[in-house]
Amino acid sequence: MPEADSTADSPAGSTADSPADSTADSPAGSAADSTAADAPAPQRLCDIPALTGGPVTAPGVVWKLAESGRQLDANVVRLPAGRRIDTHTERDLDVLLLVVAGDGVLGSGTADEPQPLTEGTLFWLPHGSTRSVTAGAGGLSYVTVHRRRPGMQVRSGPPPAPGA
Repeated sequence: MPEADSTADSPAGSTADSPADSTADSPAGSAADSTAADAPAPQRLCDIPALTGGPVTAPGVVWKLAESGRQLDANVVRLPAGRRIDTHTERDLDVLLLVVAGDGVLGSGTADEPQPLTEGTLFWLPHGSTRSVTAGAGGLSYVTVHRRRPGMQVRSGPPPAPGA
C-alpha cells in the first residue's frame, strides 16, 4: 500500500513545515506578532464628491495627502471656469491625473496639443513631459498622484565661465 501524502490536507504548494504553519509553534509576542500589530491599516482619506460638489470659486488644492511615512503625494485640485495651470515640465516625477468633476483641456507636448479632460478620464503624465491644464465652462476638479517628492536638493550648475 502506498504511503499517504503528508501535504494532501495542506494548501497547494505548502508542507507541514512551511512558515504558514509555524505560527502555532511561535511564542506569543514574537517578532511576527509585533510586525502584524504595527502594520499600517488602510484609511479613508477624503470624500471626493463633498470636496468637489458645488461651484468652483477659487483655484487651488482642496485636499492633500499628509500622512506621515507615506511614499506617495496626492492632491485634489479645483480650477474655476477658464482658469489655467500654465505650461510646465515635471522633470523628475510621473504623475497620474484623474478628473473627478467638470471638464477642461490638457495641453501636452511643446505645441500644447489639446486633449479633452472629462469626468472619469485618467491620464499618465510621464516625467519629462510638458503639460498645461485649463478648466472648462463649469470648472474642473482632479486628483493627482505621484511618488513622494524628494526633499530640497542642491543641484550642480554649469561650470563657471573661464576668467570668472
